[in-house]
Amino acid sequence: MLPEPIQVTLKVIDAFNQLNIPYLIGGSMASAVQGIVRSTIDADLVVDIRMEQVQPFYEMLKDQFYIDLETIMDAIIYNRSFNLIHMDTMFKVDVFILKNRPFDLNQMQRRILQNIGDSQTEQAYFSSAEDIILAKLEWFRMGGEVSDRQWRDILGVLEIQSEGLDFDYLHKWAVELSIQDLLERAVKDADLSG
Repeated sequence: MLPEPIQVTLKVIDAFNQLNIPYLIGGSMASAVQGIVRSTIDADLVVDIRMEQVQPFYEMLKDQFYIDLETIMDAIIYNRSFNLIHMDTMFKVDVFILKNRPFDLNQMQRRILQNIGDSQTEQAYFSSAEDIILAKLEWFRMGGEVSDRQWRDILGVLEIQSEGLDFDYLHKWAVELSIQDLLERAVKDADLSG
């Protein structure tokens, strides 16, 4: 991945860390770390931010990012997403409010601290490989099952992480999320046996 998206994402993560806001990196940035690297036009983060943390978060980032206080508060109230756009690079960070679903809560508990930048001190929490696969399969289904990029990301994580994947976990949650047919198809396309 290019260093610019990583550095911008680290600025947002630093604010989350300072305010003790649980987060994880998902989406294409996470699948690039766990699978096959590809360029990304944004970063996707899942956060468990509370209303009283919004103002300090806003204050920490308002000089470097296009950020809207009301949009963040609405995202919390209505369980939506909001975005931040880094003014110098125009790189976008999409922030999704943690859903109160068993899968999403479990995904946050299973997040993994990994190196993200050049330095050993540049670390961030990422979705686990299994949870990236499941989340991307769910997005693939919601998007009408037409995104070649999403499918390639899924196959990339399956292929690269195949030795260490917990297939029992994958199958359990695929059934819960009604995406077991897509998981079976992905495992077949990746030429794996689970």
